Amino acid sequence: METSSLLNSPCATTQNWRLKPGYLSEGSSDFESVHILMGRFLADRTSVDPLAEKELFASDGIFEWGHAQPLEKVINSQSDLEFLLKNPSLFRNSITIIEPWEHVGANALGEDVRASRNVAFIAQKVADMDSILLPVWSSGVLDLEIVVPAITSGYAVIVEGGDPSTYDASTWTSPACSRSDMFALVEKLLISRSPTSAPAIFICVGHQLAAECQIRLIRRAVKEVLSITSLARDNEGIALRSLQEVCQRIEAMGKTLQVKKRDGRTVATGWNDEHFSVTRNESKEVGDRVLLPYQSPDGDALGIPWEIIHAHDVTADAHEGVIDTTIQYEREVSISMFHSDEVNEEAILFANWAFRSIHDAIVPYRHVIAGSSVSWLIQLPDSIEILCSTAVEGEIVTECSATCINYKDFETKKIRRSFTCQFHPELLSDLRAIGNSEAPSYSTLKNDDGVRLFVRLLYAGMQE
Repeated sequence: METSSLLNSPCATTQNWRLKPGYLSEGSSDFESVHILMGRFLADRTSVDPLAEKELFASDGIFEWGHAQPLEKVINSQSDLEFLLKNPSLFRNSITIIEPWEHVGANALGEDVRASRNVAFIAQKVADMDSILLPVWSSGVLDLEIVVPAITSGYAVIVEGGDPSTYDASTWTSPACSRSDMFALVEKLLISRSPTSAPAIFICVGHQLAAECQIRLIRRAVKEVLSITSLARDNEGIALRSLQEVCQRIEAMGKTLQVKKRDGRTVATGWNDEHFSVTRNESKEVGDRVLLPYQSPDGDALGIPWEIIHAHDVTADAHEGVIDTTIQYEREVSISMFHSDEVNEEAILFANWAFRSIHDAIVPYRHVIAGSSVSWLIQLPDSIEILCSTAVEGEIVTECSATCINYKDFETKKIRRSFTCQFHPELLSDLRAIGNSEAPSYSTLKNDDGVRLFVRLLYAGMQE
């Protein structure tokens, strides 16, 4: 869709939208106040709520998207997007929540859990941070060249969970948003992290989509680099030769790497296998779990090449991923798991090695790559770190429970981060969507490990 048609369409559904950020503080919310309030929330577990006491549920007791403030900002159409584009401060002073599906699954009570409401409630209650919802399962993804720059101009982008399986296109049954549409959106988000962009937090299916799209981006990079015969201003061909040698090694590894489960089953061979990035977990994981520090695997037992394990060890030593530090220094961290599929450990170890290899190959020749047909490679992550695992009765169930995606600036060497997590930090232990249950108090949120972890990810990511 052309930008001009967007900006000339009507916007009848936006008449009740607030035009100034903040709800509890009546239009005086901004980046500094949001950041201060998050810091206050994280400082301890006992301090009182510094914000005004004001009900977030509507007067009729309903807390639902599009029903009333503060959940009025829903992008249901092109006209809704147009309104936001004409009022860019609304994007800049909000988090955008992307729903791949209408809910993240059904809990033990049989309720469909719309976890995006929890994200919005936590953000507003803790820091008076507004939320904008993009329900792509009903609205479609719209024009990515317009949508992604807009939503990444805000505080953060949250990609929520959902019922479909990343490896099974037939489960993506929404006519508005296919699996390929979601892949295109997530790939665009993954290569849009810049010094002026918001961090992204990918939750559950979002975590799985990110893993799949990282492999897709690596395959795309390898294919494009190996198809090139020359680069402008690469007079002796050194830059291209360096990149191509790296990509040949990545391709060889990607085509042969096996994914095995701890019970000995081989679930995928090679990066073209539908189950290479994500597959069915050994068992469904629902309920509270304690996060455990990630431990490097036994490469000999699982057939994982030493060099990709070593590359991850180097990444883990060089970078701080927030979740790993939280596990190390805070008390036992308990969070809510709610999934049947999992991201494969081997795929992330491979992706980290591949991204590191591409980044290092670019460094000496970045001035050549920057003006070439493959300049988009500069936007790729520098590395990915697996941060934690979960176990049941001493047996690891989900090796890759969370990751930190690192982006290293070629000139300043500064690191920016986005995060993915298989668990739902926004869900309390009852696994209910806020609105189906009572509104949790500030004190309840302040003492919940998952909520604290979610706020900490926002707090850290916004600083970059």
